[in-house]
Amino acid sequence: MSRSKTTYDKEFKMMTVNLCYTGKTASQVAMELGIRSKLVNRWKREYEANKEGSFSGHGKPVKTDAEKDITRLKKELKEAQAERDILKKAVSIFFRSNSREIP
Repeated sequence: MSRSKTTYDKEFKMMTVNLCYTGKTASQVAMELGIRSKLVNRWKREYEANKEGSFSGHGKPVKTDAEKDITRLKKELKEAQAERDILKKAVSIFFRSNSREIP
């Protein structure tokens, strides 16, 4: 028999993390809420790492505008480097074929 995957909304996760900051341990909070303590610890780590961007859903953290720009620029750089490498190879191929034809 398989267990069904339970999903928790952002408010529940925030409430759980806030309970941990009231002086209770993750194990105590987990026992009160009926969830695993490993889950509480993971939510606590995620909150400490991202604060406002935590619990955005589907495992994708919310990015700031600067982070979005960096991601876009990295993608553009990668594409430009690929185009450059293709052109380098093409030039070397044409150069080799032209040098063979010249007597």
